[in-house]
Formats: sequence, structure tokens, C-alpha cells
Amino acid sequence: MDDQMQRMLRRIIRDVQVELGDEFNKNFERQAFFAKPWQRRKSPLRPGGAILVDSGSLRRSIKSRAGESSVTFESHHPAAAIHNEGGEIVVTEKMRKFFWRKYYEAQGSLGRKKNGELRRDKYNLRLTTEAVFWRNMALMKKGSKIKMPQRQFIGNAPEVEKAVREIIEENVEKYFNNDCKLQ
Repeated sequence: MDDQMQRMLRRIIRDVQVELGDEFNKNFERQAFFAKPWQRRKSPLRPGGAILVDSGSLRRSIKSRAGESSVTFESHHPAAAIHNEGGEIVVTEKMRKFFWRKYYEAQGSLGRKKNGELRRDKYNLRLTTEAVFWRNMALMKKGSKIKMPQRQFIGNAPEVEKAVREIIEENVEKYFNNDCKLQ
């Protein structure tokens, strides 16, 4: 392969890497995998909050590697696979202990009146809902399963194929119009 063709191929790979990286990042803003919206959360902990964006670590974990003729996108985040593909999580004793700890944290931060009664304000009602959620999670039997819906953010889709095709066509056209000079 001549030098100009190799440069064009490297430019295509780089453009695909940048364009798809941006599109996969935008999936978190769209709260959808391109046109397929993610299932809403059932947990009362963050009602109305962005799905899959708590600390932003999952979003930031998406990395890409360019090879000689391909681009690979991956994430080494521990929750990436279960969110991207969906599945079931088996409840362990360690998880149950974590759920109890979260329950006691939620209960301990409730506001109280001087006489010791719980205040009936929005903050306490939300924390009470949060505490109930953690208590219910903690009471799940060891070995029971939590179903995680698929909320894909990386992968193949018609939009990905269209973007790659457009990048290739643009670069090939640019190559033949500017770079390739007939002698």
C-alpha cells in the first residue's frame, strides 16, 4: 500500500475514533442508546436524576484504542458490563451488610424535634423513603436476584454504521480530490 493510502487509512481510523467517542458520550446526555431510550429507574434514591450518571465515573471510563485497521471502545468500570448488556445480580451476604449500613445511615440523618419526634418535612419524608428502600434491599434473601435492565451506551447500531460510512466516504472523496495527483 502506498504512503498516501496509509495516511488516508490512519485519518479514517482517527476520525472514526473521535466521532464515535463523542456519540457514545452523548448517549449519557440523551439517556438513550442513540434512538432507543433507557428504561427509567425504579429506585426512589434519585428520582428524576440522570440515568447511569451518579459520579460520572462510568461515563469517563469509556476508552478507545486505535489499531492499524480498527477502533475498539471499552470500559473497565465494574458496572459497565451489567448496564450495557443487562442481566441479573445475585444478592450476597456482603451486599446485604452494605444495604443494612445504608439503611442505618439514612435513618440516622433524619431531623428530629426537640422532644425527639421526627419532623414531618420534605427532607425527612425523602430520607424515610430512602431508608425503606435500603431496608427492603437488606431483607432480600441471600441468593435472590436483582434484575438490571439493559441500558446500552457502547456498541454497534445503525447510527454507528452510518457514521463510519460517512467518515469513509468523506475521507475517500477528500483523497481523490486533493491528495491523489495523477502524473
